Amino acid sequence: MGNYKYKRILLKLSGEALQGEQGYGIDPKVISEIASQIAQIVDGGVELAITVGGGNIFRGLAGAAEGMDRAQADYIGMLATIMNALALQDAFEHNDVPCRVMSAIQMNEICEPYIRRRAINHLSKGNVVIFAAGSGNPYFTTDTAAALRACEIGAEILIKATKVDGIYDKDPVKCADAVRFDKITYHEVLVRGLQVMDSTATALCQDNRMPILVLNIDGEDTVKRALSGEPVGTLVYQED
Repeated sequence: MGNYKYKRILLKLSGEALQGEQGYGIDPKVISEIASQIAQIVDGGVELAITVGGGNIFRGLAGAAEGMDRAQADYIGMLATIMNALALQDAFEHNDVPCRVMSAIQMNEICEPYIRRRAINHLSKGNVVIFAAGSGNPYFTTDTAAALRACEIGAEILIKATKVDGIYDKDPVKCADAVRFDKITYHEVLVRGLQVMDSTATALCQDNRMPILVLNIDGEDTVKRALSGEPVGTLVYQED
């Protein structure tokens, strides 16, 4: 058993995190590496849920920007998250990690419908639970779905795994003088307009005092190190 700070967590994976260097779709090597890291955490007794995005396949906002009906585009994006969830499930099972996919849009032949109590029951039995199809509603991002599910299942922290090693005061890709925060409050994130998660997700976490940890999924065992208490990424918290 591992000596981890948290018993139950929700990990938000962006779709882009699954595409690797190929720039599109699903890179089997990347999801295998993620599954290997998750296996160590689950073996250490952590109850882990995942919300996955679909931007590596289709992004609703991009479709809407090209003239597609926003609701229709968002539904297509939700279907993309289900493909990612199934790919992750396969990688987990190849690493001997029991896994359930629960979808906010019913697709009974390939995954379970999302039912809160059933999800909590799966977690208590040591199964990784992947939440797919966002919240099932258009106009809401997978960030908001992650915040919602984290609150619903009683997670102790929401970890957002990205391709950046934390939250900066400006875009670190464009600005060499960007400064990374070790900690920052929800209020400051919202006031500064920092692109941590969308404002709806951040406000929901703030209202429910759900801490958010932003880290780089590409680093070596970054999630495991963060759960062990190492100073990894940026923590968003409620100032007392």
